[in-house]
Parts: sequence; structure tokens; C-alpha cells
Amino acid sequence: MANGSSSTMKIVGIVLLLVGAGLAFWGYRLSGGFGSQITQAVTGSPTDKIMAFYIGGAVSAVVGLFLLFK
Repeated sequence: MANGSSSTMKIVGIVLLLVGAGLAFWGYRLSGGFGSQITQAVTGSPTDKIMAFYIGGAVSAVVGLFLLFK
């Protein structure tokens, strides 16, 4: 039973790692948009939406790595 649980956790880890990479890439793509560039030029910082993608991607990737190598 423990072996099945271990492989399930590795699959979940891989999925979370992929989701994290996807969110980070999506945030990167959004940061190149016209509206986002104007916001960054005026405020000097990325929009909240882009930061949410970056943070969500990073957290998901870290949890995925932890589950994968646990």
C-alpha cells in the first residue's frame, strides 16, 4: 500500500511542477503586454495579476519538487 501512495505523490508532484512552470510562463507572457508595460512604466512595479501568477507558479513548483523528491 505504501508503494502505491508513493507513486501517487510523485505523479501529483510532477503535475504541480508542470502547473507551476505554466503559471510562471503565463505571468511572463502577460508581463510583455502593452497594458502591463504601461503600468510598470508608471508605477515601477509589475501588476498584481502578474505577481499572482509568479507567486502561484513558484509555490506550486516548490511543492511539486518537494513531493517529487520526498
